[in-house]
Amino acid sequence: MKRLSIPPRENWEQRLAAIGFEFHSIDGQPYWTEDACYRFDSEQIDELETATQALHDMSLELVDRVVERGDYERLGLNLHASALVEQSWRAGERALYGRMDLSYDGRQPPKLLEYNADTPTALFEASVVQWFWLQDQRSGRDQFNSIHEKLVKAWNEIGLASPRVHFASVHEALEDRVTCEYLRDTCVQAGFETVALDITDVGWNGRAFTDLDERPIAQLFKLYPWEWMLVEAFGEHLHKAPTRWIEPAWKMLLSNKAVLPLLWQWFPGHPNLLPASNSPDTLSGPLVRKPRLGREGQDTQIFESRLLLPKRDGDQVDDWIYQRLHELPDFGGRRPVIGSWIIGDEAAGIGIREDDGPITRNTSRFVPHLF
Repeated sequence: MKRLSIPPRENWEQRLAAIGFEFHSIDGQPYWTEDACYRFDSEQIDELETATQALHDMSLELVDRVVERGDYERLGLNLHASALVEQSWRAGERALYGRMDLSYDGRQPPKLLEYNADTPTALFEASVVQWFWLQDQRSGRDQFNSIHEKLVKAWNEIGLASPRVHFASVHEALEDRVTCEYLRDTCVQAGFETVALDITDVGWNGRAFTDLDERPIAQLFKLYPWEWMLVEAFGEHLHKAPTRWIEPAWKMLLSNKAVLPLLWQWFPGHPNLLPASNSPDTLSGPLVRKPRLGREGQDTQIFESRLLLPKRDGDQVDDWIYQRLHELPDFGGRRPVIGSWIIGDEAAGIGIREDDGPITRNTSRFVPHLF
């Protein structure tokens, strides 16, 4: 695994705009990296694929255990949320996609930092944008990237009951809108009729959720977190609506970082896991404190000494989890995190974001890869 400096493509901004990549720069700063890429060998790609599949399989086993035991307290789920989880899991509702964030240097086993299982983004750039980059820059090389093909295939495999699928996101959020539109396009390619909505346009007629034409929403892909859905005005109707949600409600378990201590408890010492706990007292060495429901590095903190940790009251259960610090690899001051995609139930490809600091945030840059 190496970070290579390469010359940018001529007129690269126009090339990106031509394929619909509207947020290649954010607030005047480049988000897409055109002058560098990461190079792997085939054995390293195999290792990433194997680790991703193993972590996903363990995650599904964890969901089954939690549902069977009703062990929702450590995940902070109330009765309403846990009922939705059980209903969707026992109904066998299949998931479409998810992204695992891994730390990997090409030498040591990949380590799971977290599982973005409900509303992961950076999908369009991983699936489409870096593939076109590869054709322009290194057409003779390969890329760990079957994301698009697997998405089109997955729409016909997740058990949809009708030919129409609605798609909802926050349209004023550009990245969310582009991601949702890309997924809608893959659904069209799979042969379905689709309808785009802003999440605020989802209505309730007393019996079902409806669109702007008052048509019932039988199936809705929502790029909108479940924890937000639950506190919306329509949240009280979620349990009785006949709508099939994508992602399903059981993804509330895996998108919650409190799943990390459970994974470590049930699969202790697994080479792709980091020690994690609900209490810092059970871990040694420097720690990372993460909010259970944080995103894009929000409120994540590193504590080199536990003496610096905020005081806790006895055995209180709070909204934080703790993970042993595993420093990201350093490539000349750039620290990459590998977003490894699961489509359906299969490892499907990677996208890489890098930051100048030790925590990957929403300002991190996307860097293409090849092998």
